[in-house]
Amino acid sequence: MRISELVERTGVPLPTLKFYVREGLLRGRATAPNQAVYDEEHVERVRLIGALTGAADMSLAQVRKVLEVLDEGADPVTAMGRAVATMTPVTGQSARHAGEAARMGIHVPEDYPAVEHLDAAVAAVQAAGLPWDEEIAARYIVPLRQMAASELVPLADMERGDAVTYAVLGTALYEPVILALRRLLHAELVIGRGAPKKS
Repeated sequence: MRISELVERTGVPLPTLKFYVREGLLRGRATAPNQAVYDEEHVERVRLIGALTGAADMSLAQVRKVLEVLDEGADPVTAMGRAVATMTPVTGQSARHAGEAARMGIHVPEDYPAVEHLDAAVAAVQAAGLPWDEEIAARYIVPLRQMAASELVPLADMERGDAVTYAVLGTALYEPVILALRRLLHAELVIGRGAPKKS
């Protein structure tokens, strides 16, 4: 299909698609110096870019890195690590609590990007004067370990390429869902208790 049909199939305006092409996010198969054709993979690619820039609220620089990870065809663990490094910025806090992952019983390589993210996040919690100890850590790690295990179940039945895509996109797109659900459940629990009564 030509780019005009890609516009119709995806609902993305022509100037936006041409911008994706110029930025190297979308590459058709060249048929002439200034012409290219596209197929179903390009339709999915455009939808993917839209999901990452829209629902996941990622910058084009982040989207480019995620697409590079997907195109590399790395194994799912490596792909998830690179995706995490791309999508989750480390806060400006100094990581005074280096080694939090190990203390919480999480066994991953020390250079896995989320290790630094956790250290920085805990440092930010402490810098704000909020408590952080083994009991509070357990409050999070126990249910999250179960959730993480259930999220990875589908990988067992997937081909490698599909597994990488699922791992990377799952990291990018499910995290905002998890955060929103957590906030909604907090609100539901507080509302369910009713307004505090004056004494």
